[in-house]
Amino acid sequence: MDLNAIRKRLGQLQTTNNRTSSLWKPQPGKTQIRVVPYEFNKDNPFIELFFHYNLNNRSYLSPISFGRPDPIEEFAQKLKASGNKEDYQLSKKLEAKMRTFAPVVVRGEESQGVRFWGFGKTVYQELLSIIADPDYGDITDPVNGRDVVVEFISAEESGASFPTTKIRVKPNQTPISDDPAILEKVKSSQKDIRDIYQEQSYDDLTNVLNEWLNPSDETESETTKAVEATSTTSTMEEKKVKDTSEAFDELFNS
Repeated sequence: MDLNAIRKRLGQLQTTNNRTSSLWKPQPGKTQIRVVPYEFNKDNPFIELFFHYNLNNRSYLSPISFGRPDPIEEFAQKLKASGNKEDYQLSKKLEAKMRTFAPVVVRGEESQGVRFWGFGKTVYQELLSIIADPDYGDITDPVNGRDVVVEFISAEESGASFPTTKIRVKPNQTPISDDPAILEKVKSSQKDIRDIYQEQSYDDLTNVLNEWLNPSDETESETTKAVEATSTTSTMEEKKVKDTSEAFDELFNS
């Protein structure tokens, strides 16, 4: 029996459980939430992370999220700079994609404390525009902030290829809570996002890249499909940028 392998697998399962309990994913319909200040960076509640996804059937947090080198990203940029169309398409598959997270309290579920809501570029831009508007200001302020209504429309309901997320800021300024116990839980229950999505070492990501480029017989067919998927037209790629962003929850919260 390989005890090291068992311990490693146990650690993976524990990390998955920790991630699931620390993330919030909108359900179909409308949900009222409050974006709260991020305890580990009080100047900005939004956390921009970059991920490589669907590599060897897994997703990986890129070190560029924290200003550190990433061998997969370096390889993708070299491909992009080659001037070859197929290289460019492969680079788009490999390069890290941004996903933004914000700490939130879900109304009616305050006892669960702070969780992280992950969203794509469209929602992120809307939230930034709202905060930049002097008529709204800092919606995360614990006393004079504003709640946000998140409407999640499933693909089945809308008839689209991917689900849609809409947001609306409540007009009234309200505190996070009048209950001191809830306020303390909001402050004490926050986790560092890096404890949820753990950064891989440069060497580990190099091995991931090599495995993806040189698959075993068992994974070769899956990798071939992934490479072929990058050979779509540029029009389809542009459309998929938004689709991928909206579908990211499915990749990381499943």
